[in-house]
Amino acid sequence: MQHLCQVFGVHRSSYRAWRDRDRRPCEAEQKLLEQVVEAYAVSNGSAGARSIAKMVTQAGTPLSRYRASRRMKQLELVSTQPPRHAYKKADQPHLDIPNLLDRKFDVQEPNQVWSGDITYIWTGARWAYLAVVIDLYARKPVGWALSLSPNTELVKKALTMAYESRGEPLGLLFHSDQGCQYTSLAFRQMLWRYQMTQSLSRRGNCWDNAPTERFFRSLKSEWMPEIGYPDVAAAKQSVTDYMIGYYSSLRPHKHNDGLPPNVTEKNYWNAQNSVAKNA
Repeated sequence: MQHLCQVFGVHRSSYRAWRDRDRRPCEAEQKLLEQVVEAYAVSNGSAGARSIAKMVTQAGTPLSRYRASRRMKQLELVSTQPPRHAYKKADQPHLDIPNLLDRKFDVQEPNQVWSGDITYIWTGARWAYLAVVIDLYARKPVGWALSLSPNTELVKKALTMAYESRGEPLGLLFHSDQGCQYTSLAFRQMLWRYQMTQSLSRRGNCWDNAPTERFFRSLKSEWMPEIGYPDVAAAKQSVTDYMIGYYSSLRPHKHNDGLPPNVTEKNYWNAQNSVAKNA
């Protein structure tokens, strides 16, 4: 070692100081690493550097995306998010019910525009079907239902949950694809009773309902096991935990400037109350 130090022009005392230095992270760094691990665990391993940085920052410790990325590499944490999916496009419009939303997804207040859709989930021995209703203001799931049959009753249950949990709002625009569940007489009658206006995507064009499609992608890539659930009860519990516990309360959302849907809606109502008091 003496010879190597001479070759590279390094003092032996400097080498010994480097060799014997304390490599343990300081208290602040250790706390930051623990917060990164906690945020990663809460997301079921789905959060990347951007999401972890925002979650840790919201918890009170400023953290940039690049510092989060370095610490994820240090901790060998890898996001389970899959690459982007190339969607098929179509431009054939529906003749009976127009696309009133027309991809105007930026909504100015809650309970103004809701969107709905259905996806499938493997539950041990067969497929189950999940219908959701999303409030487009903060991209918050406000109603959902799980069933072994993708029928009209499924989407009616999801809409009823949304309508009742949100205080029976009036004058809403409800947007969905052209699935038979949403174009059925029974569902359209329910929209009429709830005084909602219906809007339908163009046939075969998933981009016309992009926020709801994106929600399903997040659910399946961030939360669901790759092999599905052992039974319907486990699927229902897990999906509910995701929508109420993680997605709405903790998960940063790009549309909300990095805030979870619940925080975005709370900020909106606080601002409205402040304006009302000042008036």
